[in-house]
Amino acid sequence: MCKKRYAPMAQQGSIYSLSTPAVLIDETIVDKNIMRVQNYMDQAGLKARPHIKTHKIPEFAKKQLAAGAIGITCQKISEAQIFADAGITDILLTFNIMGAEKLDSLKALHEQITLSVVADSRETVDGLAATMDEKHPLRVMVECDTGGQRCGVQTPREARDLAQYIADKPSLTFIGLMTYPMPNAEDDVEAFFEQTAGLLKEAGLECEVFSTGGSPSLFSAERATIANEYRAGTYIYNDRSLVRAGHCGFDDCAMHILTTVVSRPTQDRAVLDAGSKALTSDLLGFADFGYVVDYPEAVITGLSEEHAVVDLSACSKKPKIGEKIRIIPNHTCVVSNLMSHIYVHKSGVFDRKLDVAARGKVW
Repeated sequence: MCKKRYAPMAQQGSIYSLSTPAVLIDETIVDKNIMRVQNYMDQAGLKARPHIKTHKIPEFAKKQLAAGAIGITCQKISEAQIFADAGITDILLTFNIMGAEKLDSLKALHEQITLSVVADSRETVDGLAATMDEKHPLRVMVECDTGGQRCGVQTPREARDLAQYIADKPSLTFIGLMTYPMPNAEDDVEAFFEQTAGLLKEAGLECEVFSTGGSPSLFSAERATIANEYRAGTYIYNDRSLVRAGHCGFDDCAMHILTTVVSRPTQDRAVLDAGSKALTSDLLGFADFGYVVDYPEAVITGLSEEHAVVDLSACSKKPKIGEKIRIIPNHTCVVSNLMSHIYVHKSGVFDRKLDVAARGKVW
């Protein structure tokens, strides 16, 4: 693990004057991360459709669109509505939409913007078809399980059959295939999509979009040569899990959680004011709950709702009570949904506060 100790930040107008816990976002790093990924997508011949679940902020989605993204990806209708109301006009919803209330909301959203959705069953397709109007068909993609073992049809033949089922509905338009694969599974995506594309061609069905995604193996996306659209979210901030994956370094992580040492019960234990409600209890395979930027040898061994317990036994220098320290979370996307606002800064100098507009929009 990198043992780099970050240089102290300037105190005038500094983020260190903020009350804690506070989510800090370095806008300089955000802008650099956006351009790094967009440049890669352009070189790979892929259309970027970033997932906004990482930041949930329209201003940042507009940065991604200005850099060259063709639209955005959302997971839930209420989340997408926030971005549609902010003026974003091309949204893909990558979730099976079920139930009358959600379908009514989906129809209203469809009337407002260019909307695409996914389905992996006839039940989902039937609900969409019964709700939409054939005068304004809804764009639908077949979700494919290429190894991620979450949602998705299981075989290319099932994908072809569901695509035909969609195409036969006057109120729907089949537009393509979508998958969320395991990291570094581009060969599996390629094989599934290639086989399905052949079956679709035999059936006389046009497939406009081959959409794949994921941040951990983003920079090998060109290996799935049939894919023409890529969805990723975490890259805008990056986090500890992506550092471990080799996607970036700690210097590329735009999100820090600023915390205060509120107790030092023993020589080797500190307690911070940021528990599971600020840091998230997601481990993502780690044995601890975040990377302590200012004390890299420290280990966050446990979280309760409002407290983080830190083992300082490996630290040659140890924090004092009242000291503010920064943590890079294991999983940045979850943190965004924990806070109502973030503090934007540029290299430590506070710039502005932004509302996390789509926070809590989980239906």
